[in-house]
Amino acid sequence: MARYRGPLTKIARRYGEPIFGADKSLDKRNYPPGQHGFRRKRGKKSEYSMQLAEKQKAKYTYGILEKQFRILFDKAQRSKGVTGEVLLQLCESRLDNVVYKLSISPTRRGARQLVSHRHITINGEVLNIPSYQVKPGDVIAVRERSKSMSAITESLTNLESPQPWLEWNSATMAGTMLSIPQRDMITENIKEQLIVELYSK
Repeated sequence: MARYRGPLTKIARRYGEPIFGADKSLDKRNYPPGQHGFRRKRGKKSEYSMQLAEKQKAKYTYGILEKQFRILFDKAQRSKGVTGEVLLQLCESRLDNVVYKLSISPTRRGARQLVSHRHITINGEVLNIPSYQVKPGDVIAVRERSKSMSAITESLTNLESPQPWLEWNSATMAGTMLSIPQRDMITENIKEQLIVELYSK
C-alpha cells in the first residue's frame, strides 16, 4: 500500500474519531463516508473486522506503511514487555512523531516533511529519516538556519504542555526525550491488544 495522500476527514469519519487532530468537518458529519453513510445500518462487526480496523487506524494515525508496521510489530514481539505496549512505544519514539509531540509541527505529516527536508537535528547532527527511533537522552532540535521558518514559529506559538516523557527548551528550540513513554502517557485511542490478536492468527 502506498502512503495515503487523500482527504484526511474521510479516514477520520470512517473510524469516527479525529485521528489526525481537530477536524471541524468531522464534527459536522460524524458518520461514515459514502453515499449511504448517514443511513447505513451496520450489523455486529466480526472479531476479525474489529482487529483489522484497529490496525488500520494505528497505521493511519502514525502514517506508517504496512511493511513498516509489520517490522515494528516483529520487533515488539521480540522485545521484553507486553507486545502491544512495546509496539505503541516504538511508534511514539519515531522521530516524526517526537517532532509532532514537541509541537514543532501541528501535524505528523508536517513533522515528517520537516525531517525529510533536513530541518531537524538529533544530538547536533542533521537527520532526514522520519522512522528513526529516538532514544532517551537524545536531543531533538530545529536546525539553526530553519529557526525562522514561519511554519515552525507559528506551530510553536501554539505550544501545548509538553508530554511527560519529553522536555522542551524554548530558548534553544530543542527538546530532550527523557524516557520511553509508558502506556498511560500515550494519548492515542488505540486498542493495541486487538492488533496483537490480528497478527497472532
